[in-house]
Amino acid sequence: MSILSQTKSYSHTTRTPIYLDCNATTPIDPEVESDFLFFIREEFGNAGSRTHEFGTRAKQAVQKARDQVAAVVKCQREEVIFTSGATESNNLAILGLREHGEKTGKRHIVSTAIEHKAVLEPLEYLASRGFSVTFVKPESNGSVAVEKIAAALRPNTLLVSVMHVNNETGIIQPIGDIASTLKDYEAFFHVDAAQGFGKRISDLQNPRIDLISISGHKVFAPKGIGALVTRRRGYNRPPLTPLVFGGGQERGLRPGTQPVALIVALGKAAELCLRDHAEREARSLELKAQALAAFREIGGIPTGDQSKALPTTLNVAIPGLDSEAVMVALKDIIAISNGSACTSQSYTASHVLTAMGLSEDHTKGALRLSWCHLTPDVPWDRVVEVLRSMQ
Repeated sequence: MSILSQTKSYSHTTRTPIYLDCNATTPIDPEVESDFLFFIREEFGNAGSRTHEFGTRAKQAVQKARDQVAAVVKCQREEVIFTSGATESNNLAILGLREHGEKTGKRHIVSTAIEHKAVLEPLEYLASRGFSVTFVKPESNGSVAVEKIAAALRPNTLLVSVMHVNNETGIIQPIGDIASTLKDYEAFFHVDAAQGFGKRISDLQNPRIDLISISGHKVFAPKGIGALVTRRRGYNRPPLTPLVFGGGQERGLRPGTQPVALIVALGKAAELCLRDHAEREARSLELKAQALAAFREIGGIPTGDQSKALPTTLNVAIPGLDSEAVMVALKDIIAISNGSACTSQSYTASHVLTAMGLSEDHTKGALRLSWCHLTPDVPWDRVVEVLRSMQ
């Protein structure tokens, strides 16, 4: 199915407001939905059942999905561990190294001040258990300086954890350069790729990245499925210990019955990320150009360096306008947010924008718009009309 026909299909079932919050969650791709429903209704076997064909077919489907995810990041199938999503993957990657850090005396971690709460809170937990964490602040352009990451490294650094793409600003972090900086260090390198997996392909294929967190519902699969890539270094796997016990599934790191239909859906979504990457990016760039033009027409100020941002995201502030008021005024036209879906109900200042050193007015007025190849045409003229009436 072509991108155009997918977009039309989605448009025909979509009423206003137009959904522009894909960084929070994406719609399910029609091809992903088809495979998912087939394994819900028809191939419902348990992949752990060894004595009949239902279990065999389920196991084969899980292995195929593992290959599909592995192909995106160029790793081996056995290096892909299925989880419930990026939050669980982040916790397993970070807290799973605790025992190794304690045994080796490596109790220092380097991260950034703009990480998602699913990284910040596990780090805070380790800090309360005797680990020390250095949080590197971003530059005003939204990107973390590689030199500052390098300067924070110590002989006892256990882990460096830097997100791939910031969920609020869409700014791509220099993980390739950070990986190069770490080539002479033993420290493990973890990347929370919830927002970048399948959108920036080559970045995550760097073999120096040890651990990669993936979330299905950010790449057009259902909620409740994700993966943690545990890339070998030589013959050695990252020395993770499980957070949950009770079975040998997923190499003992994530016990429990494998949700075959969800795993199949993530696998298909990963396959489509590779197959349709160019078309998806072209559609997203088209939408971003339209959004930038519309907001600049009324004096909107983009957050961060847009040359470093994903084509699927625009964080922007309109001088003199509060984000809450803008979202209410536009609620019948476009569905947008003013930050992470995990913290947007708290109405507190964004820790990401604050860390960037932006003014209080910009932080209070910042809006996040995010779209995808399934997003229909947006009535930007109506958006501009409403915002002008508020100025």
